[in-house]
Amino acid sequence: MKGPILPGATVGVLGSGQLGRMFAIAARRMGYRVHTFSPDYDTPTGQVADVEVRAEYEDLDAVRAFASKVDVVTFEFENVSSACAEAAASLVPVRPAGNVLHITQNRKREKTFLAAAGIPVAPFAVIDSLAALEHEIGRIGRPAVLKSAGFGYDGKGQAKIGPETDLGAAWKAVGEQEAVLEAFIDFECEVSVVAARSLTGEFAHFGVVENAHANHILDVTISPARVSEAVRRDAIQIAHAILAKLEVVGVLCVEFFLEKSGRLLVNELAPRPHNSGHFTFDANVTCQFEQQLRAICGLPLGSTRQYRPAAMANLLGDLWSSGTPDWQRVCSLGDVKLHLYGKAAARAGRKMGHLTVMADTAAEAGERVRMARDLLRR
Repeated sequence: MKGPILPGATVGVLGSGQLGRMFAIAARRMGYRVHTFSPDYDTPTGQVADVEVRAEYEDLDAVRAFASKVDVVTFEFENVSSACAEAAASLVPVRPAGNVLHITQNRKREKTFLAAAGIPVAPFAVIDSLAALEHEIGRIGRPAVLKSAGFGYDGKGQAKIGPETDLGAAWKAVGEQEAVLEAFIDFECEVSVVAARSLTGEFAHFGVVENAHANHILDVTISPARVSEAVRRDAIQIAHAILAKLEVVGVLCVEFFLEKSGRLLVNELAPRPHNSGHFTFDANVTCQFEQQLRAICGLPLGSTRQYRPAAMANLLGDLWSSGTPDWQRVCSLGDVKLHLYGKAAARAGRKMGHLTVMADTAAEAGERVRMARDLLRR
């Protein structure tokens, strides 16, 4: 389809989790139809989409049939095979393009791309055997982190290597498969930038946000991050350079470590809306999901102006361990926004929803969103 893809058209989403759900809500609000494709049924995205297609990503005939009924395809998580993206792209535009997916879904390709582009990253080495690990640990040093090259998120497929860690055990912990060995960074904090790039190269960002993790899973995001103006400027410039170099059309999140010296190191890329950008659904003129829609449909990007400082707290399945959380109690707080993802089964570590709070300061928003989450515990 030439020219912008206007409201009334149909957008296809590969994946069906909470990111697709919030994307579908934003798309339907603007008058688009949404079809979702995944191996599951009654999914967070499927519950609000117009059509839910259930098939495996490896079923390329099903992917092509899905693509034939939509005007553009995007994805809501990066663990979709490049063959799947290529099958869809044979019929309609896929945005971001499959090459972006190919690079960012594999740590080896991602780190190599970033280093070649002159983007600051932690010292790293590609590991393909125990012998390689034993050799490279001498160069990288201890402590270090060994991460499986493919299909890792929320701390999965990782092993920390301390002064006494047995390298054979670490190699087994990542499945004895291709991995990346990274120097351990004693960072001040973790920050991220969620940004968008349009078909014409227009760039927009949601500022620098501050992230706190628990058990390798994002716990709380505070916006704006409590960092210096120099750090803020550098983070946005690096994000802009990455999106331009990758020729992203859509939304991409750049996750950083901020060293105590003030230097930023890129940790990971996510070529889609991101957990650390969920606050934008309530706190910004244009949320990250509408921005993704605008970018992939060839529309001008929207204003990213933030109304007030904000904070987001994840609601993990652990909250359900003593029964259903006390929704009535948290909803009695008029300034707290509750988002639930429609997942049937709560499991420890599973993202079931989130809370958002706006306040006069970022610190106050962070304190209040944590307090609100505590009220849910029975």
